[in-house]
Amino acid sequence: MAPLTALVSFVGDRLGRPVEELDFDGIQRARAGVLPRNRLVDRVTGRVDPSVGITYGTAPARDDHEIPLRIYRPRALRDARTDVPVVMWFHGGGWVLGNVVDHDPLCTFVAAEVGCVVVSVDYRMAPEHPAPVAVDDCVDATTWVGVSGDVLRADASRMAVAGDSAGGNLAAVVAQVLRDHGDHRLRYQALIYPATDLTMSSASIGEHANAGGLTQRSMHAFRDHYVPAGHDLRDPLLSPLFGRLDGLPPALVQTADLDPLRDDGTRYASALRDAGVPVRLTNYLRVPHGFASMPGAAPAVGRQQRWELAAELSTALNASR
Repeated sequence: MAPLTALVSFVGDRLGRPVEELDFDGIQRARAGVLPRNRLVDRVTGRVDPSVGITYGTAPARDDHEIPLRIYRPRALRDARTDVPVVMWFHGGGWVLGNVVDHDPLCTFVAAEVGCVVVSVDYRMAPEHPAPVAVDDCVDATTWVGVSGDVLRADASRMAVAGDSAGGNLAAVVAQVLRDHGDHRLRYQALIYPATDLTMSSASIGEHANAGGLTQRSMHAFRDHYVPAGHDLRDPLLSPLFGRLDGLPPALVQTADLDPLRDDGTRYASALRDAGVPVRLTNYLRVPHGFASMPGAAPAVGRQQRWELAAELSTALNASR
């Protein structure tokens, strides 16, 4: 790991206690905390792009819950325009931690560079809402957006799903569920170091068991909070690697070489290819899990990751209207 990356990862790991040391109240406090916005933080996470407006909305869930949405729209796209595509974003955090606000830098970047509306889903999390509640919320929000283009002033026939870590897991699952429902609005799936196998059979988990950003012990704690006792870990709603993969939209899979989840992404990309799905797989060297949220810790790699993400989404969503 490059020295600057190692330093930022070290500091980040020590700013909060690992999930396995948190009780329920600690999880609630960690989830509610958001990063301050100042020059130092912006140098690490990237700034919130001021050219993108941020608004709020809700989508109906199947159990009458209202799912909060954080909506990003470039100010240059006049309100009257309805021909802009939509990217559904699902944040990481092990289905337990994380929040939509801390993803403002990445979501505003995608909105500005792709020229799209980004809808970040504030799905319900474990342990108070174990699986499959997060999946249901993400499916329901995506389905609602798909029929609500007029509300968003966007072209909901051109949609993508995207997310990092647990959010990458949710994006992959949503793509499979929508395909099974006969919903073909999705043109792309962008999966950033996704968790795809909750049996934790990937070799990289042992190889990087004590890595910065995510450890094997934390992975087990996240899974224990998220998955109900006795549930089949090979259920595709939990582990998309074991789902039916043919007929899915093309995918970008980005992995971090020093990440316990590296091989989850690699294996999923290989399985997608075997199923006839076009895939671009990029493994970023010398960076840990979570690097996409701290591009300033590895500037060259961070810029490349973000531009690849934007370029792939733009090509998929804007090539033909």
